[in-house]
Amino acid sequence: MLFSPSSSTSTSTTLMALLFLFLLFFLSLSSASQPRNPEVEALMNIKAALNDPHGVLNNWDEYSVDACSWAMITCSSDDLVIGLGAPSQSLSGTFSPAIGNLTNLRQVLLQNNNISGNIPPELGALPKLQTLDLSNNRFSGVIPASLSQLNSLQYLRLNNNNLSGSFPESLAKTPQLAFLDLSYNNLSGPLPKFPARSFKYASLFIAHLFVLWTRIVGNPLVCGSSTTEGCSGSATLIPISFSQVSSEGKHKSKKLAIALGTSLSCASVILLLVGLFWYRKKRQLGAILYISDYKEEGVLSLGNLKNFTFRELQHATDNFSSKNILGAGGFGNVYRGKFGDGTMVAVKRLKDVNGSAGELQFQTELEMISLAVHRNLLRLIGYCATPNEKLLVYPYMSNGSVASRLRGKPALDWNTRKRIAIGAARGLLYLHEQCDPKIIHRDVKAANVLLDDYYEAVVGDFGLAKLLDHADSHVTTAVRGTVGHIAPEYLSTGQSSEKTDVFGFGILLLELITGMTALEFGKTVNQKGAMLEWVRKILHEKKVAVLVDKELGNNYDRIEVGEMLQVALLCTQYLTAHRPKMSEVVRMLEGDGLAEKWASSHNYGNHDMNPSHSNNSSSLPTSASKHDDVHDRSSMFGMTMDDDDEQSLESYAMELSGPR
Repeated sequence: MLFSPSSSTSTSTTLMALLFLFLLFFLSLSSASQPRNPEVEALMNIKAALNDPHGVLNNWDEYSVDACSWAMITCSSDDLVIGLGAPSQSLSGTFSPAIGNLTNLRQVLLQNNNISGNIPPELGALPKLQTLDLSNNRFSGVIPASLSQLNSLQYLRLNNNNLSGSFPESLAKTPQLAFLDLSYNNLSGPLPKFPARSFKYASLFIAHLFVLWTRIVGNPLVCGSSTTEGCSGSATLIPISFSQVSSEGKHKSKKLAIALGTSLSCASVILLLVGLFWYRKKRQLGAILYISDYKEEGVLSLGNLKNFTFRELQHATDNFSSKNILGAGGFGNVYRGKFGDGTMVAVKRLKDVNGSAGELQFQTELEMISLAVHRNLLRLIGYCATPNEKLLVYPYMSNGSVASRLRGKPALDWNTRKRIAIGAARGLLYLHEQCDPKIIHRDVKAANVLLDDYYEAVVGDFGLAKLLDHADSHVTTAVRGTVGHIAPEYLSTGQSSEKTDVFGFGILLLELITGMTALEFGKTVNQKGAMLEWVRKILHEKKVAVLVDKELGNNYDRIEVGEMLQVALLCTQYLTAHRPKMSEVVRMLEGDGLAEKWASSHNYGNHDMNPSHSNNSSSLPTSASKHDDVHDRSSMFGMTMDDDDEQSLESYAMELSGPR
């Protein structure tokens, strides 16, 4: 039988298709037989047990080789998962026992969510875990006794949950525990004694002497360490006592206990003085707070904060070469750094931190900064502290700052600018209302908002103003900020608050809209009246196109620009009481409540933005202050904008507190 060419071709095509399908089937079997990364599998189980309304875990992919590129995950240089941090992300659901399979974890930060159910006992199987923060959730049940097996645990917060049962006595035996917060639960029973501890170095012993704290307020049924003490009162913040080795024959009277306590107190003071003297004479690379051992390659303390040597950072930045300067500001220069393994970092070399600033106070502040973890905040990964140098190490942001990108090419599109505004607002909201303790930034501007690989806003330089304040005297506090961004009340009184940051954020919104710095915009306006009042007038006359960055052309939404201008003007109102909180700002940028807030702002009066002069007046604010000359140039309410560049301001006001 003869085959036609067409039938032969058809048969060949069919055979090729069958062969291709066979190969696909074989490859699928081969890939299925390959074992999945156990860390990936564990994290996918954790994700499956959680509800993620904002999609912050969307890039968690079960087919990934590892999890190091995932959001909320931190990996070591060996691509091992060492950190899980998703605080304040509105997560709910339960905490999967699969967490016990992430045996390299050093940090778990899931505070300020709505996670419920029991705390998984499998957490006790994490031998390297140092920081565990599950506070402000809805966990119930008992505190797992397995947590006492965490020999590396230093920081434990389970406060503001619905935990019940007795205080696990075995938890008192956790050898490295330095901070414990169990407040506002439903715990009951006696608080166990914590055994005395010894440390390898005298300086570390002194550091530990007064940092073993527990917080049990809000648990009315928790007793003291003696079963004879009542359980009806709520406890306050108290130090965990050092228990003594004793027998029944040694407890003869209360007088003996008082005498023993007095003797121990005197001995502690003497040890403290001797330790401080030894510390001042012998300190080498700087004291390490809240850790119990020293390692040549660097020390991990609370929050995985690494202590770099000065030589390491000097080598990474090519001896702090001017070629590696990424930026300069009031806190010091920032340098690009590259370690031997190829890891890129940004190294901030602080200035004005020598002299009277306490070493332990400096490191305590660093610990607080390192525990502020949010997707829109720049994560501090390490530091270096020597008698003459203070340096901070951050991840390197390849897309630079918002300020540099607004001047660069191609121009940021309008949708990206909106996303940057919302992201920066969420970061500041976390600092103001969700971080414990709260942090006031005091220098909110486009140069301090960085952009990650996906052009998401990452707020940097938070907490630094507080760090540098400790270098000042008790009666003088630095007024730190950038000309053009400083709120009027901060300049005139030196007193900062969350509303100081809200003002700076309003100026940031104007920068995103205009594509110019505040000073550049002020000079361009060239009006005799105050700039913000002129912006309000332009908005009222519906001429917003005059304000929009020319690089955008017509590629923007006029309604959205108008709404962002309204938010900016609300944030920059003259009186702090009339400015919204950052939580309100976030809601307004997301489209909720702006109309009502804008309408109510008109009740304050048309001239509320600066009561000292009207729209048509060219007079300057009349508040008498030794800052008046600076105020005229830097406040957005003054008419004069003649500075060549944005400058960091470091003037001083007397008898200021500089609160957080």
